[in-house]
Amino acid sequence: MTYYPEKIALSAKSLSLLRKLMLENPRLADIYNTSTSLDEAKAGVKKWAYEVLNENPLAVSYYKGEAKGRLTFESLRWQDFAAVRILDYLDNSGRKFENPYREGRKSLSIPFELLWLGVKQGKGGAKPLFFKDMIHLFRQLNNQLPQEKPTADKVNEWMERWHEGLDPQIVEIRKENKERIIRILARNIESCELGETRYCFSEDLTEEQKLEKMREWWNDYRFHLKFAVRSPRLLNELLDYTLDLETQKLLSRAEKKGIPFFVNPYYLSLLNTRVPDFDVGSDLAIRHYVIYSKPLIDQFGNIQAWEKEDQVEPGKPNAAGWLLPSHHSVHRRYPEVAILIPDTMGRACGGLCVSCQRMYDFQRGNLNFNLDKLKPNETWDEKLERLLKYWEEDPQLRDILITGGDALMSQNKSLKKILDAVLDMAIRKIEANKSRPDGEKFAEIQRIRLGSRLLAYLPQRITPDLIQVLGDFKQKASVYGIKQFIIQTHFESPMEVTPESALAVSRLVSIGWTVTNQLVFTSAASRRGHTAKLRKVLNDIGVITYYTFSVKGFQENMFNYATNARAVQEQIEEKVFGQIPVEYLEQIRKFPMEAEQMVENLKSLREKANIPFMASDRNVINLPGVGKSLTFRTIGITRWGRRILEFDYDHTRWHSPIINQNSKVVIIESKPIGEYINQLEDMGEDTKDYKSVWGYSIGETESRLSVFDYPDYEFNITDELANLEI
Repeated sequence: MTYYPEKIALSAKSLSLLRKLMLENPRLADIYNTSTSLDEAKAGVKKWAYEVLNENPLAVSYYKGEAKGRLTFESLRWQDFAAVRILDYLDNSGRKFENPYREGRKSLSIPFELLWLGVKQGKGGAKPLFFKDMIHLFRQLNNQLPQEKPTADKVNEWMERWHEGLDPQIVEIRKENKERIIRILARNIESCELGETRYCFSEDLTEEQKLEKMREWWNDYRFHLKFAVRSPRLLNELLDYTLDLETQKLLSRAEKKGIPFFVNPYYLSLLNTRVPDFDVGSDLAIRHYVIYSKPLIDQFGNIQAWEKEDQVEPGKPNAAGWLLPSHHSVHRRYPEVAILIPDTMGRACGGLCVSCQRMYDFQRGNLNFNLDKLKPNETWDEKLERLLKYWEEDPQLRDILITGGDALMSQNKSLKKILDAVLDMAIRKIEANKSRPDGEKFAEIQRIRLGSRLLAYLPQRITPDLIQVLGDFKQKASVYGIKQFIIQTHFESPMEVTPESALAVSRLVSIGWTVTNQLVFTSAASRRGHTAKLRKVLNDIGVITYYTFSVKGFQENMFNYATNARAVQEQIEEKVFGQIPVEYLEQIRKFPMEAEQMVENLKSLREKANIPFMASDRNVINLPGVGKSLTFRTIGITRWGRRILEFDYDHTRWHSPIINQNSKVVIIESKPIGEYINQLEDMGEDTKDYKSVWGYSIGETESRLSVFDYPDYEFNITDELANLEI
């Protein structure tokens, strides 16, 4: 349906908010009441914004694009944010933006025309959240929206609200949950005479002996995969019938629609059924990862791949220009690293994260939970060898990220075979380099990464046998110049850091594997102090924080979406207290090569630098283009109040040269700021703590810290790029 703003009357609430905007801003009211045309009104607003901006010459240069970067961004005053946004709104007024999550329909940004139609005719169709955003915009311009950055004591107070899974009280609650779950699951265990050989009961066992057997099996990760919850009915039963009726109906709809459901018993035991007063809301970040939302259910079947690089046709370059040996098994964005997704059980996960950026692959069945069908077939060995030639013959690839699915869902035998093949490839690359002159040598493999959420989802997977495989590989690979061995994991909440997961991390660190964390900044995880507390708890057990990702902005993620303004607010007002002083940057560069001492190194650094956590993560979003960034300006707003952000690429790291000819990337946020604030209130948050979020309309990507640098070579490598077609 075509949108004609002049034909849509404003609601009573919208009119009330428009009146409030004009009463708070007599100058704005005068501009609109005395102007004889929309253009004249726009000129008056532009003059006002320039008056503010001209007080800071660097801000004028920033607005014009003449000055860029983090230092210039940090020189902007709070009012400058508002003035730049107003000028960007004016410059982009009338533009129609592609809106992929609205079935291809375009979104129109005409904020000052909407004000004009509202003032002159009571029309325009703008919604209340649009006017709320505009009210806060002009408050910021007038210096009436205080930024009021919190003190370290305030941030610590926010952090202390959140419990961790290592708290003795929480541990006891989880024990109760475990007992309830195993009692229910025990009813589904059959006798050994019926064919089951591993998880079955002898007929002579008493009820207590059966439960004791269940407690023993609880420590076996295969038990949790075998008895993972695949139906909403069983989920509700295991949660002691605590799901409300609306949630039950939603999950039933999801089941009928064919959305995969897979929650292992261990992870389910982390959810509260009996919520003590001291722990209200602490498990929401976990709960929202298990319980599907209405927007996800509505959109499933129409979900598109968010990252354009993931849409690959055989023989054609991806969006970053890279030619790939497989359109399912290899992904690539950057010159130095590519992703390997094995044709093994590594295509499965220990559970389905509702905000998964690969939900598109679950929708088409490329990722799934049919563990039997995902066992490697006889042709995988040959395919693996062919795929690894891609790394071997590429002059810049030095980093391989083996993921999925989940890399650690592969059986030990399969994982060992993959790692051994990687090492053979790395050795061949070294041998080939011996005949190349200095300056023409290829990059040799320096970093091996395994992507896995099992440290949080199913820490029982980190067995002594797995540690033997990984430890042996590190010992062999270190001889050939591979220096960094990394488990790239995903903890979402300090409540996921349990005695079991702490043990898993400890085992990995003890054999020299660095563990890094990537957090998805969902609405529940974005609450004040929550991410800061997670950083601290992870540092305590020896984990380095790597990325804090904004949720991708498609419609299916609307419930879990936290706006990019909140990501910038968190970066500037909370994470800043973990900023690492310059004098320690060279020291932390060595941490991955001293992984066995990670707990001690992180503790010593925090004590010497007097910081509560090491803020080594970067707040970013995976762009629906090429790479990651948080460099953006808010250039428009829809009549619903959804902000329109224009992202530039992260110029602090090396990209495919395609970004030099790509245009900037526009994202229309799926949730207005006002809706996000309302959701926080529903979670029990004091929204006064978030009032400055309305003013964060510009972002700049932080530089990557030295702890994530590649080691230096003892030779010079070529500048040549291969497997690239621009």
